[in-house]
Amino acid sequence: MQIYGKTDKGPIRHSNQDAFVTGTLTDGAVYAAVCDGMGGANGGNIASETAARCISEYIRSSYRPTMDGFDIEKMLKNAIVSANIEIYDLSLKREDLSGMGTTVVAVVVKNGNAVIAHVGDSRAYLINEKITQLTRDHSVVQGLVESGKISAQDAKFHPRKNVITRALGVEENVIVDCDEITLGEDSSLLLCTDGMSGYADESDILEVFKMSEAEKIPEALTALAIAGGGGDNITVVVVTE
Repeated sequence: MQIYGKTDKGPIRHSNQDAFVTGTLTDGAVYAAVCDGMGGANGGNIASETAARCISEYIRSSYRPTMDGFDIEKMLKNAIVSANIEIYDLSLKREDLSGMGTTVVAVVVKNGNAVIAHVGDSRAYLINEKITQLTRDHSVVQGLVESGKISAQDAKFHPRKNVITRALGVEENVIVDCDEITLGEDSSLLLCTDGMSGYADESDILEVFKMSEAEKIPEALTALAIAGGGGDNITVVVVTE
């Protein structure tokens, strides 16, 4: 598997509060995590960077080639919980970091299977002949869509579209959602922050995958989000064969 990633502050924001990390494990399995910080420029940066570092360190120290999907899911959840504790404790120690937090979407891909874990509204998509959102946003507007109060199209322009209901570091405990999928032939994974998903249509994202070489996809997706308004930091990670 190959991994390509890019993060960009975008044309409007003055700092980049996103962070991402990728890596290859001993048996050729790969992992990635994408984080979108919040809590002011300083706090958001620290929260996302802490989460990415902590999750990567936990995976690298805990992963074993004998692990199956169940074991990997447990490892990913523990990695994210560990990151939550570190960010939360840091926010209590430093007044200037009070209230900071971050989203996360993380994946481990091994032998054609992908285990995905997430908190917040950073997303994972499966890309093949179509594009399929794999994660469910932990956000106010997602709840409104599911209750039938607004449409999915309305959610894109809702004034509270950026309000999330779950994040790392905000509370002492966090609930992590996980899923496992089998990657078919000619399938790729896209992990991204809402600076990507909120400023580009899924059909256009799919077209980028169809028309671009794998290593050029992050740059092309970033340009797509900027063309769509670029109102937030943009981070994308592509995992492909």
